[in-house]
Amino acid sequence: MPFVVRVPFVFSKPAPAALCLLLAVAGIARATTEDTPEGALNRLYNYDFIGAHRVLDAWDSKHPDSSLGHALQAATFMFSEFARLQILEGEFFTDDKKIVDKKGLKYDPVVKGQFYGELELARKLALEKLAAQPKDQDALFVMTVSEGLLSDFSALIERRPFASLGYAKDAQAYAVRLLAVNPGFGDAYLTTGYSEYLLGSLPFFVKWFARFDDTEGSKNTAITKLQRAAETGHYLGPYAKILLAIIYVREGRPKDSETLLRALSAAYPENPMFPKELEKVSQYVRKRK
Repeated sequence: MPFVVRVPFVFSKPAPAALCLLLAVAGIARATTEDTPEGALNRLYNYDFIGAHRVLDAWDSKHPDSSLGHALQAATFMFSEFARLQILEGEFFTDDKKIVDKKGLKYDPVVKGQFYGELELARKLALEKLAAQPKDQDALFVMTVSEGLLSDFSALIERRPFASLGYAKDAQAYAVRLLAVNPGFGDAYLTTGYSEYLLGSLPFFVKWFARFDDTEGSKNTAITKLQRAAETGHYLGPYAKILLAIIYVREGRPKDSETLLRALSAAYPENPMFPKELEKVSQYVRKRK
């Protein structure tokens, strides 16, 4: 969701936003089965994509006017492709160019169609709500998530970095609008924090063209905002922890990364990626001693 994910990897070294979407939930028990967006995200982060779709299908049927369910359906389609194509493998955390080369990234055109179809519905419903209520927080949040998903998919699946950068700027603009309405909306700091890190990692000649709203390109500010998202985000708290775990490795703080990955492994035991990445980071920590 702000899923959040959003990095034109051709230009930069920050971790792929595709670690995505934007999409986790704080404080949800592993046994969640309730038909809610939180329950769907719990399934998603346990790599149970069928289960996530099942929960969201039930939610959408009961809430036909909700844009959030469709945005999360799109996120689930995208993350299932990330898993199938092994885009989130640990070797990509420090070498984004490898993502481009991985097996030619032959995405499933059916999944691509489903992804864009759900996003079209999500954005349509959210924009209709914003036309009537420009300060509606839920609609602003869905637009933040949707633009972030478009950025992730275009960069990491379709390999269109310039388009990805444009969507990332749009996601940041919606997040800034949301925080102007409610400065305490913790999930929005995922997007603004990542935008800070992204801008701070771009080469100068690209940075000159890539101007984001309310963003200076400070990595310290980025980490502070992501920490706030990790602590207070309702939907994106764990996703902020994922991004922080990657950023900590890149910024020379592997012990902090290890701590976050250990917590994520415990929270989502069905996800095989977290323990795998934890072991790699732990080995790195041991070698540094």
